[in-house]
Amino acid sequence: MPCMMEETRRLSGGKVYLAGCGCGDAGLVTLKAVEALQSCDAVVYDSLVSRELLQWTRPGCERVYVGKRYQCHSRKQIEINALLIEKAREGKTVVRLKGGDPYVFGRGGEEFIALRDAGICCEVIPGVTSAIAVPAAAGIPVTHRGLSDSVTVVTGTAAETEGREESRLDFQTLARLKGTLVILMGMHHLDEILAEVEKYVHFEKVVVQKASATVSGNCGTGAFGLMFIRKKERQEKIYGFGTYLPG
Repeated sequence: MPCMMEETRRLSGGKVYLAGCGCGDAGLVTLKAVEALQSCDAVVYDSLVSRELLQWTRPGCERVYVGKRYQCHSRKQIEINALLIEKAREGKTVVRLKGGDPYVFGRGGEEFIALRDAGICCEVIPGVTSAIAVPAAAGIPVTHRGLSDSVTVVTGTAAETEGREESRLDFQTLARLKGTLVILMGMHHLDEILAEVEKYVHFEKVVVQKASATVSGNCGTGAFGLMFIRKKERQEKIYGFGTYLPG
């Protein structure tokens, strides 16, 4: 108990909720996230967040956009961390609204550590990750008795190395894993990823494109041949993240 009291005294200012809002459909957000939005003083939101969610904020709630797209970041991560700390130290209740789940390739862990180190009270509200929701919306279970008893989720775009983002997946290792392989955020490395998949993973390929739009009914899903995938990618110039399910 003394340790808990000491920790409570150390925390100061307002409070930050790291809230996941699902993957595109406002109806997939949790009730707890809605309650946080309804009572917060400020919301700091990403580009993958449905604008419909902002309707639940109170009049006068401060809205700050900090979205990131491929090679186009409105703010650096260190600036976002500082912004959250600043707003909380003003005594505000802040909702950091993120697409999917904050802890699934959402840098939520980095923000939590920054807030904790600054002595800011922080609570995580889980969200529905596209790694599970998008395949489900397309009628594809990521696990199925007798077919797939495990699921592996990886990112198709690694953190920046010398100023550029790249894919650093070890497909030779991934190919030895049984079950379903989900690759997030790989649209801009599609050719590279598919070449490696063809080399090591000997399964029929299924691609669910534009994951954020799929569950809200704005984009169809389906299984395509590799040549058709590449042709479609070049012709329509699809931007955003993708969910790939070889298996």
